[in-house]
Amino acid sequence: MVLWLPGPGTATGEDCAELHLHGGRAVVAAVEAALVALPGLRRAEAGEFTRRAFANGRIDLAEAEGLADLLSAETELQRRSAMAMADGGLSRLVAGWREQVLTLSSALEAALDFAGDDDIDEGGSGLPAGFGTASMAVADDLADWLARPRAEPLREGFRVVLAGPPNAGKSTLFNALVEDEAAITAAEPGTTRDVLVRAVALRGVPFTFVDTAGLREDGAGEIEQIGIARARAEAERADLVLWLGPVGCGPSGGVVWEIAARCDLSDTEPKPGAQFHLSAVTGEGLPELRAALFEHARGALPMPGAVALNARQHQLLGDVAESLREASIQSDPLLAAEGMRLARIALDRLVGRAGTEDMLDALFGRFCIGK
Repeated sequence: MVLWLPGPGTATGEDCAELHLHGGRAVVAAVEAALVALPGLRRAEAGEFTRRAFANGRIDLAEAEGLADLLSAETELQRRSAMAMADGGLSRLVAGWREQVLTLSSALEAALDFAGDDDIDEGGSGLPAGFGTASMAVADDLADWLARPRAEPLREGFRVVLAGPPNAGKSTLFNALVEDEAAITAAEPGTTRDVLVRAVALRGVPFTFVDTAGLREDGAGEIEQIGIARARAEAERADLVLWLGPVGCGPSGGVVWEIAARCDLSDTEPKPGAQFHLSAVTGEGLPELRAALFEHARGALPMPGAVALNARQHQLLGDVAESLREASIQSDPLLAAEGMRLARIALDRLVGRAGTEDMLDALFGRFCIGK
């Protein structure tokens, strides 16, 4: 069955035809071979249809990024956040901010064109009345968005690193949390020598659990020392560290939870002040730990269905806010106008109106062939 989809009312804005084939892979392969043999016909490249939609103005860059996240979403939380972006949630916000910036820029240009007119220039500064206050108000609005949870933890999973000295029970707890015998456990110190990573979902919230080598200063061989260095690096980039060592000896930066593991063993050294006492073998304390992890991650991740900025968007929105703040404190209207111009450029780059060729290939390369 062939469906003819005339432009510009298609997803790409171009004329399209869909072939709905019946049968197995051999039928599809034969039709593909016949089509490729036709003059001027070729296979679509990765992300080409979405890129054509972007080039033809059917979607903007922020919506394309949302669609890429939607295609890779593995949890309901990821799907809802990606849908908010793909449906234009950020694009509508950017349009509102851009309109405010254009209004302020227009007033500023009028002040430059009609300098000395009391109806335009109040106070003799050459700036329109209330310009600084209005510019700062937009910058403050952007600051509120910049302070919200980012998209990376949602996309990659809330990163929880298990750290502590050798034989502290890290790998056993890791296996219990990911519900798989992913890590080798043994009584011999230094069994874990490398970083082991597993992505799982707890009640729909994406997590990335990281098992690391035991931290010790003496007795470690060359390979184990490499593992220890990697363990320290993982602890530094973690969203949360579960510390299974002595109280107060864990990483100094970031969020650290003190864990007393192996509470089922009588010879285990007591750990007063620990936030959680548990046994990965008997399961004691694990439900409470999982519930706490879920609640903590939910507070650090974007709300369901909320727009979440990725690193590129966060950087550009930060540039807009900085340019607006600089413009708001200027007494020279020419310098203020330059700040507003830079703010407009950053907003245009955010949704792909200008200056995006350097990152389009990387973005659309995330899509499957054709899509």
